[in-house]
Amino acid sequence: MSVLSEEACDLLVIGSGAGGLSAAVAAAWHGLEVIVVEKEPVFGGTTAWSGGWMWVPRNPLAQEAGIAEDQQTIRTYLRHELGNHYEEARISAFLAAAPEMVAFFRQHTAVQFIDGNKIPDMHGNTPGAAQGGRSVCAAPYDGRELGPLAGKLRPPLPEISLLGMGIASGADFAHFLNAARSWKSFAHVTRRIGRHALDLALQGRGAQLVNGNALAARLLKSADDLGVDLRAQAPARRLLSRDGVVTGAAVEQDGQEIRIRARVGVVLACGGFPHDYERLKQLVPHNPEGRAHWSAAPSTNTGDGLRLGESVGALVDARLAAPCAWAPVSLVPRKDGSFGHFPHLAERAKPGLIAVTADGRRFVNEADSYYDYVDALLKAIPAGAEPISWLICDHRFQRRYGLGFAKPAPLPLAPYIASGYLKRGKTLSELAHNCGIDRDGLAETVARYNKTAAHGRDPQFHRGETPYNRMGGDATVKPNPSVAPIERGPFYAVRIVPGSLGTFAGLKTDARANVLDAEGRTIPGLFAVGADMASIMGGTYPAGGINLGPAMTFGYVVGRDAARKFKSEKARARS
Repeated sequence: MSVLSEEACDLLVIGSGAGGLSAAVAAAWHGLEVIVVEKEPVFGGTTAWSGGWMWVPRNPLAQEAGIAEDQQTIRTYLRHELGNHYEEARISAFLAAAPEMVAFFRQHTAVQFIDGNKIPDMHGNTPGAAQGGRSVCAAPYDGRELGPLAGKLRPPLPEISLLGMGIASGADFAHFLNAARSWKSFAHVTRRIGRHALDLALQGRGAQLVNGNALAARLLKSADDLGVDLRAQAPARRLLSRDGVVTGAAVEQDGQEIRIRARVGVVLACGGFPHDYERLKQLVPHNPEGRAHWSAAPSTNTGDGLRLGESVGALVDARLAAPCAWAPVSLVPRKDGSFGHFPHLAERAKPGLIAVTADGRRFVNEADSYYDYVDALLKAIPAGAEPISWLICDHRFQRRYGLGFAKPAPLPLAPYIASGYLKRGKTLSELAHNCGIDRDGLAETVARYNKTAAHGRDPQFHRGETPYNRMGGDATVKPNPSVAPIERGPFYAVRIVPGSLGTFAGLKTDARANVLDAEGRTIPGLFAVGADMASIMGGTYPAGGINLGPAMTFGYVVGRDAARKFKSEKARARS
């Protein structure tokens, strides 16, 4: 490959998810010349497919609502949740900088937030757990504000959107579930779909951006406003270094190599390794062939950042509780013969659903977190057995809440059944036969569950007994929003495989996101954020948003600190 040219900037960012764009925006606002290179033709990374929630304890929106807590309570929760994986320096840096990050973006950029003041931590029985006030999400955004960049934003994940339209968690999602039962909800959904149809006709894509798509769009807009040089289809091929200092990267553009010198350094933000099959073989025990792991992250997240870091002596820290951000996934057949990966995040906590393994037995509190579901599944499956499970419900449940990719009423069921995605049986016995589940085991399990579910109780797994369980349930169902019998056929099931929302194992860093080598020494000029940084949660999952919250925070820290360092060095040079 011929060298087309050499260029220079102050900070080079490789990758365009929340971590990378946060660093770019913070650095540019503080006066640095920034280039962002993205190997895909669209920007936004995994962030654009995510729920968009960020775990940010003591954030300004919570404080403005009168929710005040000290850091010690938060530390108590994290120490109990992370155990031996608790790192004092990185946790302290995160807790100090996270509220500052939200304040900075609110005041100086197009990134605005809505509060999550009623969203509880995942494990309500752990000391220090909060019932709300530790979460924020990007505010919905009108994609038309992006102008020409609108076509460069990654669209929402098809499997969790409706005709390409994102649906926000909370009230928006509730309206879609209630559209066939409430005139108010029907009107809301009609307006949303009508506006979406108009956007498709005029722009070729939806413009009512919510969740992670709104966060990616707001970050992209902020970067553009600040003059960040945004380059798509520009994969980084190797890092440049001199005397042990990372000085830039060689980037491919239009088949030519461009060497970009970065005066302050390079930020790795490539989205981890959810589709790096060689590394998955090494780090995921149930996945010896490398491909029996189905991630909802983009297929192009193939571990580029980790390999770039290793090429200059960085260490991938895999000594975590888990290498991935586990999530139960179902495989959605597509017309071209491939499969989409549907992450089951919402319906599992609704009343009238259970999960079973092939023996027909339950193994988990289905209303617990997506991470906990897969963790329990992997522990329940005998060594060497295929780690699969099934979500089971009756007709009432499916028509009310949907089941995975099979949408609720009034959308028809026939396409999902015809494709084989949704299994159906007039009786539980027929359903078990169609799924390959032990008939007697399933019958006994449902009978046992129904006996107490009729009274809103689940003595086996205590479903619905924590704030997190109840938040995900149906508040109109009494006495327990997460528990109801499974009794009216036909019955339905969806096959669940272990997947993830991304990866936890990443490059080892210090409290300022400087990348470290195998001896724990800083590699000058190299930073890692997002999934390229080893998770500060140590491979545990204490709350929703523990990926995006640290990604945004340490991106902000890198951008801010890079600018301070650059200005300090310039001042010394002048003196």
